[in-house]
Amino acid sequence: MEITVDSLETPALTKAQLAELLFEQIGLNKRESKDMIEAFFDLMGESLVEGRDVKISGFGNYQIRTKAPRPGRNPRTGEAIPIKARRVVTFHASHKLKAQIQGDPSDQADSAD
Repeated sequence: MEITVDSLETPALTKAQLAELLFEQIGLNKRESKDMIEAFFDLMGESLVEGRDVKISGFGNYQIRTKAPRPGRNPRTGEAIPIKARRVVTFHASHKLKAQIQGDPSDQADSAD
């Protein structure tokens, strides 16, 4: 099954648009589609908050990194300010996704899971 996003009005794909695609192309009703999308992103968010990586085969990995405190500066004033330690989410695209973005047909054939 191939999901197309040709009809999107904005360059960003939204949760509402994902739910609409599930409704149109898979046949779930609109409520089920919306609930499935919400549950998916809630589960991803909860996993990341708990410090667990999220790996989506053929798409990429979301990872939590802890950044150490470091000295910084205000770019307007040049004043030195400390930057506190914090946790950030990073995303690393899979090789399959990178190949699709680059339009490499040899890797895309391998990704037809």
